[in-house]
Amino acid sequence: MSRILLQTTIPPTADDWSMDRFGLLREHLTSLGHEVTARDRHVDASGSDPVLRELHRDRFDQVWLFAVDVGDGLAAADCVGLIRFRQEGGGLLTARDHQDLGSSLCRLAGVCGAIAAAHHFHSVNPEPDPTRHCPDDRDTPTISYPNYHSGCNGNYQRITVPAPIHPLMQRVDGQPLAFLPAHPHEGAVHAPDETARVIAQGRSLVSGRSFNLAVVWEGQGLGRAVASSTFHHFADYNWNADAGCPSFVTEPPGRTMQTEPQALADTLRFMENLAAWLHPA
Repeated sequence: MSRILLQTTIPPTADDWSMDRFGLLREHLTSLGHEVTARDRHVDASGSDPVLRELHRDRFDQVWLFAVDVGDGLAAADCVGLIRFRQEGGGLLTARDHQDLGSSLCRLAGVCGAIAAAHHFHSVNPEPDPTRHCPDDRDTPTISYPNYHSGCNGNYQRITVPAPIHPLMQRVDGQPLAFLPAHPHEGAVHAPDETARVIAQGRSLVSGRSFNLAVVWEGQGLGRAVASSTFHHFADYNWNADAGCPSFVTEPPGRTMQTEPQALADTLRFMENLAAWLHPA
């Protein structure tokens, strides 16, 4: 079993996407036998987070980093700690959201530089295809691109898994996962070079455009890594809208994650696969 750090890039904030909004994920990973530490960002007198700054494999095997900031969620020393952690073989998941939410990930460099390059934002490292520089979700005009509309919070989305099926996207019987939680405005990720691979795609319910859900890296003597289009795939509200959300979320929620049993089963399986796959070899 793994020692997993679940970490956000904002301080504890009741009315935001702080770690309390990821309780179902924490409970599920703990139920599988993993040792889970869940925390929000804390900045000490040095201006950095002491846990991220001092990340080493002797304390954690993998880090699931939910970048819920607006660009200021990682200090230089935090990035150094994450880079060193991956150099030591630690597994790293990075997840962001729409527009510039989570754009502090672009501060990563070195052995995490490809991960930074995989995350596209509105103001920083935009998508290479200029035809995608336009809003996809039209229901929330205050949120700009990238903002792919895969469905209501609380609903599932049907996903596409490219062949060959990656182990992260397999059910127990070897068939591909078919569902993940939906979100009205997902961010943009892509494989920036030959070291990366797209393992799952979604499709906008507004424009019909396909977009990437997850990109992975393995090999090169480094820890395995995943870049996810949105942290909402992991949030309580997207697994069950009855869990509630911050007050600034105004879109009406759905309930199909609760009415389609296979949707939650696939989501939980994805979490199990992540924890197993990210564990250092």
